[in-house]
Amino acid sequence: MTYRVCFVCTGNICRSPMAEVVFRARVAEAGLDGLVEVDSAGTGGWHEGDGADPRTVAVLEDNGYAGGHTARQFQPSWFSRLDLVIALDSGHLGALRRLAPTEQDARKVRLLRSYDPAAGDDLDVPDPYYGGVDGFEECLEMVEAASTSLLAAVRKDLEGRVA
Repeated sequence: MTYRVCFVCTGNICRSPMAEVVFRARVAEAGLDGLVEVDSAGTGGWHEGDGADPRTVAVLEDNGYAGGHTARQFQPSWFSRLDLVIALDSGHLGALRRLAPTEQDARKVRLLRSYDPAAGDDLDVPDPYYGGVDGFEECLEMVEAASTSLLAAVRKDLEGRVA
């Protein structure tokens, strides 16, 4: 059975596609690409159908990541097929939990940086959209830092299904 993870930010053109691409690479490196499906969405539909922000693409490519992207809006009906919904900041966390049809679905929503042991109390990934490329590089660092522990959590969940 496939384990499904969806990363969610505001418009699905900066933070969540970056997290999707990085985590998909980690999943493939771990040999779990046949068991884990990774995608992303936005809380709003402003950019539906658009590609990722060119700065997101450039920072990813500069760091050895590749992958296409088309923005879309998160739909409450998706909760039933998802195992984890990863919010990029606390605003997204609240919005997603309000969208959740059931308490069980609401418990699927987690903050990405909650998987980074060095994150401290600030668990939001800042929105780089209105800044320069340095904000996108900082975003990538935060995403990469959380991805290791997130992968370990997903692997543990997968093992629990087999056991």
